[in-house]
Amino acid sequence: MNHRDAQDLALALKQLVEDAHHQLDSAREVPELVSRVTGHLGCELRNMICVTERFPGWEHVNLQNGVDRYIAEHSPEAEWFGVAGHGREHDDLVNILTVTARGWERFEIGAVGLGTAAIGPDETTEVVTFGLILTRTPDGSPVLVGLRAGSEHGSPQCQVDVLAADRSNATAVRDEIGRLMREHDVYRGQILSFSWSEHRGNELVTFLPRPALSTNEVILPSGVLESVERHIVGIAEHAVSLSEHGQHLKRGLLLYGPPGTGKTHTVRYLMGRMSGCTVIVMTGSAIRFVAQAAGLARRLHPAIVVLEDVDLVAQDRSYSGGDGNPLLFALLDAMDGIGGDADVTFILTTNRADVLERALADRPGRVDLAVEIPKPDAAGRAALLRLYAGDLDLTADLDPLVARTEGATASFFKELLRRAVLGALVEGASPARLTGEQLGRALDEMLGERETLTRSLLGSGEHVHDDGDGPPGFTVPRPMLHGPGGVFRRVDRHPL
Repeated sequence: MNHRDAQDLALALKQLVEDAHHQLDSAREVPELVSRVTGHLGCELRNMICVTERFPGWEHVNLQNGVDRYIAEHSPEAEWFGVAGHGREHDDLVNILTVTARGWERFEIGAVGLGTAAIGPDETTEVVTFGLILTRTPDGSPVLVGLRAGSEHGSPQCQVDVLAADRSNATAVRDEIGRLMREHDVYRGQILSFSWSEHRGNELVTFLPRPALSTNEVILPSGVLESVERHIVGIAEHAVSLSEHGQHLKRGLLLYGPPGTGKTHTVRYLMGRMSGCTVIVMTGSAIRFVAQAAGLARRLHPAIVVLEDVDLVAQDRSYSGGDGNPLLFALLDAMDGIGGDADVTFILTTNRADVLERALADRPGRVDLAVEIPKPDAAGRAALLRLYAGDLDLTADLDPLVARTEGATASFFKELLRRAVLGALVEGASPARLTGEQLGRALDEMLGERETLTRSLLGSGEHVHDDGDGPPGFTVPRPMLHGPGGVFRRVDRHPL
């Protein structure tokens, strides 16, 4: 056999094998999963277009919301169906359909994968973790929408797949779902916290209840709260007019002072005061998600981003050899990345204003106002005693107690009242009326030698020496302006 004959034989054998495969494919019954999809789309698998978009795992509830609203508008009668088969969570949708059609794997129509997701502090909703639904474009063309979540130990993402016979149809549906997600974002107007988890890529968003505090519950020196409100609330109330006159809305507030003086309490008051504002709270290791938080704030503005104990990540670079750290640069980039037209406030708290990075104040919108939250004076200490007493009747003369607690913080008085109530209960007396003797014994206990550590943690009043410009050992980072009831720092502008 010459070379030409061998080549003709090889071609004939190849054609024979292809014809045999074609006959087998024709004889094989099309699986229901494949026929349902191809029948709806009106084209073969090889001609389908799949458009996919992925989102962070914490956006799953918004993705579900967008898909639900799209389906309700364009095919309210449609029903979800699932896919059953080993390894479905690791395979993409097109491959699942392809290997099923060719008989290499056996995926079948099955139950829809469902889960739950929070939509508020005390409310959840059902989300599809793996499911498909047959729907249509706004002009009536058939498409399939698939929704899935990442596996428990796998990708922290969720995704939407849109299958269609035409790319423009698939893209149009994907874009409309995205628009509905943003229009009906469940995070808007909520208080949120980025929290840590050993799974899900450590990117979880938690809903927090909105505090409800009156001005009477915020015990600060005269003028301090008014200044803070003017900077935060005042700009928000005149946001439209400020924008029309070319003024930036982004702003930064630094609350500094010793531990336990009420910085976090003041922030909680602002959360309640700004009732229609989205608030994102970041503490501890969660500050590493500041870029995501800033993006979320920009999307949902008016918004507040709270960074507690910011000195843990924003220490001046001179303290670390001048190189800084990645979290500091991420924080600065996040604060700069939000445009001046966005009604976004960064509220930073710290016990160590003296070690903060100067760059935080080098541009407008980083820190525009720094306010000291000092230890309470005599009038403040008396007010704190009455505040934490609540409905209890204080029959005692408070002046001796106030005199003995010079330098004490709000946390100290809260614990003092608790111990006095506990002492009354142990004695068998009614805690509804607290006497000077009961309060005195509680105070003696807290000031005792065995309570040295407790006093340090809660902020006691003994042996405190203030240099007059801030908390003990505090070095003023900028020239300070002493106003009525507080100390404020004007932030100098330095062009870069």
